[in-house]
Amino acid sequence: MPGLAPAGPGDAGAVITLLGRVHEAARDCGPITWDAASAAEWLADPGLYAYLAEDGVLAYRWHGDRGLFAERAEAISGRTVRAFWAQLGSHASIVEQVYARTGPASAFWWLTRERDADIAHRSRWMLRVVDAPAAIAARGFPAATSLRVRLRIADGTRPANSGRWQLTVTDGAGTLEPLGPHTAAGPASPASTTLTLGARGLAALYAGTPLATLRQAGLAAGGTPGGDAALDAAFAATPYMLDAF
Repeated sequence: MPGLAPAGPGDAGAVITLLGRVHEAARDCGPITWDAASAAEWLADPGLYAYLAEDGVLAYRWHGDRGLFAERAEAISGRTVRAFWAQLGSHASIVEQVYARTGPASAFWWLTRERDADIAHRSRWMLRVVDAPAAIAARGFPAATSLRVRLRIADGTRPANSGRWQLTVTDGAGTLEPLGPHTAAGPASPASTTLTLGARGLAALYAGTPLATLRQAGLAAGGTPGGDAALDAAFAATPYMLDAF
């Protein structure tokens, strides 16, 4: 098919770069990055059919006797997305069903007039914030969001995470700075306006769970409605991974 070139172990670097560009363009939350050796080993699998386009990666294999499994069908442009699915669709005379590992916001769900695809399996992953300041510093935030919120974190397993913190988000970056035990709350910041989270609540917020949900589940207390709205906007995300272990 025009625009698609077969990919092999020697293309590991190009595959890593292209997948990074795809995730960056989509502003995906949660993708992982392979090392070159892992990518080369994957591409060397004799049962894998892999292709490179200018702005995407397609990889699939047989699934049973009459099925295909698309491990990767990720691209930036609509033209390449359609080329990938046309390539998969070209097997229609010998394939009864196509399985694909894809994201919740993938254009794949919108390519047909009717909802001809269903979710067959969804794996749920565990998340644990091990180093709270480092995790906040490493996380991206919406560039248009700005906030300053006081938090109290109670983490019995990671005492270094516990305590009172000042969370600041601005210009797409966040910081979490400790507040000493004698730091004055100030007239506009009484103790009741400090949002309290445990380890589970912190991890859930980090992954984009709304504060209303955390409150209903008993994983958040204190804070203010305005603070909740600001935090929901800052942490809004639909994290997912397209890898299995």
